[in-house]
Amino acid sequence: MHTIPDLKNNISFEDFKTEVLNDYEIAVKSRECSLLGRREVLTGKAKFGIFGDGKEVPQLAMAKAFKKGDWRSGYYRDQTFMMALGELTIEQFFAGLYANTDLELEPMSAGRQMGGHFATHSLNSDGSWKNLAKQYNSSADISPTSAQMPRLLGLAQASKVFRQVEGINASNFSINGNEVAWGTIGNASTSEGLFFETINAAGVLQVPLIISIWDDEYGISVHAKHQTTKENISEILKGFQRNDKQKGFEILRVKGWNYANLVETYQEAAVIAREEHVPVLIHVLELTQPQGHSTSGSHERYKNAERLAWEANHDCNAKMREWIIESGIATNESLLEIERTIKREVREAKKNAWNTFLKPVLKEQGELVSILKQVAPQSANGIFIEKIKDNLAAIDEPTRKDILSSARKTLVHIIKESFPEKELLSNWINKAFENIQPNFSSHLYSETNRSNILIKEVKPTYDENAELVDGRIILRDNFDSIFSNYPEALIFGEDTGNIGDVNQGLEGLQEKYGELRVADVGIREATIVGQGIGMSLRGLRPIAEIQYLDYILYAIQIISDDLATTHYRTKGKQKAPLIIRTRGHRLEGIWHSGSQMGGILNLVRGVNVLVPRSMTKAAGFYNTLLKGDDPAIVVECLNGYRLKERKPNNLNAIQTPIGVVETVKEGADITLVSYGSTLRIVEQVAKDLMALGIDAEVIDVQSLLPFDLNHDIVKSIKKTNRLMVIDEDVPGGASAYILNEILNVQNAYQYLDSQPKTLTAKAHRPAYGNDGDYFSKPSADDIFEAVYGVMHEVNPSIFPKLR
Repeated sequence: MHTIPDLKNNISFEDFKTEVLNDYEIAVKSRECSLLGRREVLTGKAKFGIFGDGKEVPQLAMAKAFKKGDWRSGYYRDQTFMMALGELTIEQFFAGLYANTDLELEPMSAGRQMGGHFATHSLNSDGSWKNLAKQYNSSADISPTSAQMPRLLGLAQASKVFRQVEGINASNFSINGNEVAWGTIGNASTSEGLFFETINAAGVLQVPLIISIWDDEYGISVHAKHQTTKENISEILKGFQRNDKQKGFEILRVKGWNYANLVETYQEAAVIAREEHVPVLIHVLELTQPQGHSTSGSHERYKNAERLAWEANHDCNAKMREWIIESGIATNESLLEIERTIKREVREAKKNAWNTFLKPVLKEQGELVSILKQVAPQSANGIFIEKIKDNLAAIDEPTRKDILSSARKTLVHIIKESFPEKELLSNWINKAFENIQPNFSSHLYSETNRSNILIKEVKPTYDENAELVDGRIILRDNFDSIFSNYPEALIFGEDTGNIGDVNQGLEGLQEKYGELRVADVGIREATIVGQGIGMSLRGLRPIAEIQYLDYILYAIQIISDDLATTHYRTKGKQKAPLIIRTRGHRLEGIWHSGSQMGGILNLVRGVNVLVPRSMTKAAGFYNTLLKGDDPAIVVECLNGYRLKERKPNNLNAIQTPIGVVETVKEGADITLVSYGSTLRIVEQVAKDLMALGIDAEVIDVQSLLPFDLNHDIVKSIKKTNRLMVIDEDVPGGASAYILNEILNVQNAYQYLDSQPKTLTAKAHRPAYGNDGDYFSKPSADDIFEAVYGVMHEVNPSIFPKLR
């Protein structure tokens, strides 16, 4: 790791030379890693490669201005920056390329992401926070272009909150909000809507972020003339430039091969962002991409000879080398010696990384070959097993797939045989999966004692003459308690602040807690979620409000690709316990009665999806979530804010358990499973069915992700032997998910005496008008007739055909 001196103050020429040469060494080291990394992909040792060659020098300048406590939200070409900070070694670089699953050897993602995706560790082994104010911080990268931008906004906003909101214990997270959030993006990716949404939001919020745009004029093979108006992103963003009368961005431009100007520019940007809390955009021009976009193609196919010659002449490393010689800092001969030494160092580190990666795999290969030697003589199919053994032993650089596949194919050959060696093989396979599978599948959710599912239930209690109030009052008073007890909690969304949300669940709270903690934002769902992700990465407890469930589709990519994978893709070393508050279910027409549950459920694994039927249940969920570490979406019932509920006397203490269903009515004839607003209809229908002698058991799912962890639904089916899932989602949506959980996870099929049924909405979105809901989603009449139809099949003499 290099030191980062203040080059703007007086230092000796010798110290200056030392610093420059140290930077050049890092640039050469990074470039050599890129060159050898590409070869490793082409020889088959790695699956794919995307590298930071051509961007080395500006990243060195960025690293000089980056301080401990700062955060990076970048993209997959920032290896030089990470190396300059001392957060990425050569061996770690290659361990990432080989997808080494050992977190100690590959600390970025333990092989869960391709190389070039970087992260630092925010958490201790028990899930508690490290002191983020005393370390360099990089939020875990993702590949989707521009998707790092929304999170960047929240990382920067956290500094504003830490600086301006009193009462927060920020000791592990901030020093007076002085931290800057640094974003990086390729020029072509600035065409994405997420980039523009973030730029606009940052200008409005005035938060300390610095966005570096690495401009090499191409997006894979597509030139800037097809990407950007005027072929220049900073030119078209001139309207965001701040002036004496209006707030906005500071926009700086610098050539990416000019080391001295780059250092000066980044120091200037850091001062503006850090001290003034003004966002800065740095357009880094005239960069190159010497090896093309990635190992999936060659840039010679789309760049002409003139462009390739220009790139060779303007390569930032080459230009820095020229400047060093011209400035008398070093001679050509001394630089050649540095370059030769670094090449040897990188080659040796690459070799060590590969050998370290291969060593445990070779051990497992040897273990299985030894077992197969014992199995083959005992089997009538020994000749085939010998061939499997020999083929496996002949692989010089095996994968675990090679090994496990060989073992499992052997089992097929001895499926009808019985001898001790067979059991030895079977046990070895089971043990291998037990040990290896977690390397690929662990930490989707928290695995510490702060897992949401471990937070115990606290039921509401009521005075004898408990007041009947609108459901919104219960939410409002519970949020009031939350903001009083959690200084680090804040909520923001469209119409959230001044009017207290569209349904008055936050009435009066902005006036009480201030505009930073209960905040209005613009119509921009993706960056609303991004704000929440970034702030939660820095120890705050944000609640991001999406006004209607229908609008969550604007943010579903960020929720799916970023929020849902944060804990997983860092193997538990970063957490983003964001709460997304929204409202949905049955109301008016296509856009305000959403229940896109099937789509959401299949896209947000890693996030809890909670569907409370009442505002008391919803309040309990918020209280539970604030004690845990997993992110969640809470879907409040849109038609429940004015419904009367008894007000608990322990409102601030109630906790609705996550992953637990509730039996709201016991019965003996059929189990009815539903959630949200439809559950209330099912409850009423169950009473009507009693008049005909049908005793239905009604179960409220409450939590879709996770689902019925105690397997209470199968216990009900053991009693009733019949099942119907009633869902307002489209056919094959959430109902299919629920049915799969009940039949295939809980194995309830074995207790059914009748075909399990689903009753869903129609395949189309709900129509508007008084009759739209009735003819689009399951009505009380639909539910009644469907349940009656099941009982008619069971006993037509007692329950004659209805129609």
